Amino acid sequence: MPRFKLTIEYAGTRYSGWQAQRNARTVQGELNRAIAEAIGDDALVDSQGSGRTDAGVHALAQVAHIDVTRAPAPEQLRRLINDGLPADIHVISVTAVGRTFHARHSAERRSYLYQISRRRSAFAKPYVWWVKEPLDAARMRAAAARFTGLHDFRAFSDDDPGEKSTKVLLDEVTLVDDGALLLVRVSGSHFLWKMVRRMVGVLVAIGTGDLVDDDIAHLLAGEGGDIVAQLTAPSAGLFLEHVLYPGDAWPRPVVAAVPVR
Repeated sequence: MPRFKLTIEYAGTRYSGWQAQRNARTVQGELNRAIAEAIGDDALVDSQGSGRTDAGVHALAQVAHIDVTRAPAPEQLRRLINDGLPADIHVISVTAVGRTFHARHSAERRSYLYQISRRRSAFAKPYVWWVKEPLDAARMRAAAARFTGLHDFRAFSDDDPGEKSTKVLLDEVTLVDDGALLLVRVSGSHFLWKMVRRMVGVLVAIGTGDLVDDDIAHLLAGEGGDIVAQLTAPSAGLFLEHVLYPGDAWPRPVVAAVPVR
């Protein structure tokens, strides 16, 4: 049975996240529909994403694999799928892969990009969080370093620590100035539900002076979960940036997905 790896970009504004749901419009749901239209309702056996993105979250390079009973050549399949997709979802590439490849289980590293805008934008509103207060980027950058390494992020997630481990290894939390934007890249082994958005919310609170960087140690110790939840950054600014597999090179330097000058 053929298996294909799909790399997909999407604007998540109009969708209730990636994961297919019976009574909601999702990216995976739209993708499955377009695949079925392209190769026949009976040909799509399964589709799996590298991970879920929440409602309103975007992706620059989400990865999925599909199992099908029949399909044309990869490039023809890509074109047929795109013909059936709405304009805010696009399949960048389709590659034939072996049966041992799994979009989620084979991934070694993932990165997210968050866009904070320091000015009001007429064009980029669905893709940024506009923070009106002045931000001290240097303080935020120093605080971000405290997140790297292996920590228990239970205070930064709504996941139940009794059902799954809330320990995550982060190898990079980088802040980059880009025009009117402050870009935050977070990369690691995996991520918990709402984790990146809450990390960004805490960093912004440090940038405005509402928190200090020493507060991160207390939050990582499991204290102040209610405070972190209240600081959750909007989904609009978040992008799934990259999913890396064995042999993949680390991506280019941090750049804006939607620039604001």
